[in-house]
Amino acid sequence: MSGMSFDVVGVDPSSGLRAGVLHTPHGSVPTPAFMPVGTLGSVKALTPADVSNTGARIVLANSYHLALRPGAATVERLGGLHAFMGWDGPLLTDSGGFQVFSLDRLRQVSDEGVTFASHLDGEQMFLSPECVIEVQERLGADLIMPLDECLAPDATRAEAEAALERTQSWWRRSLSARQRPDQALFALLQGGLRADARFRNRRSERRRAQVRHRGDAPIDRGRAPTREAALSDGRRSPRGPRRVRTAGC
Repeated sequence: MSGMSFDVVGVDPSSGLRAGVLHTPHGSVPTPAFMPVGTLGSVKALTPADVSNTGARIVLANSYHLALRPGAATVERLGGLHAFMGWDGPLLTDSGGFQVFSLDRLRQVSDEGVTFASHLDGEQMFLSPECVIEVQERLGADLIMPLDECLAPDATRAEAEAALERTQSWWRRSLSARQRPDQALFALLQGGLRADARFRNRRSERRRAQVRHRGDAPIDRGRAPTREAALSDGRRSPRGPRRVRTAGC
């Protein structure tokens, strides 16, 4: 991938834990790293210089919140997320999967994606793996995440298995959807708190990482058919006619 690499600089012999340096187009990040959260493109009460003075070398922003307000198109028009934030270091955006999970009763998950109600005004919206990639490409972060299905701590084994399979399917669709080689797309592990499911997920993703796909990121954790068109123009879905906006896309 262009300008993206990871160097291991040390491994603890007793635990296997690694220290490394992640190199991005906007600078390098020693790992493990402290990563401040700038949900809407700003770390509250701090200027970008203040954030840098803490020693932080990378900042996280939230694609779900930015897609709703001010919108990915607005951020893109203003020069991308780095310019929008006034931050010239590395940036990571998450997929919005956890935010949708936290909406609880306001969402419905299917293999196609997630239908949910905006926490701002209740408008019905839809997120697909492809839409999540498009939003993050328009935002322009260095590190981006695919849509995944988050689980509650008390999820059953059947729920954990279903979320694992769905997350892996969404990962494959995310890979097919991506267009920008200057961003690192990370895979996400699923399986909830069940160690055997998480181990199986990790092993599967490591096998996939052996085949490089247009600049895949190192893994730690044709576009598929989707329902965006039907949902966004009000045509009949399996649940009946309803107008649903595709979030941010």
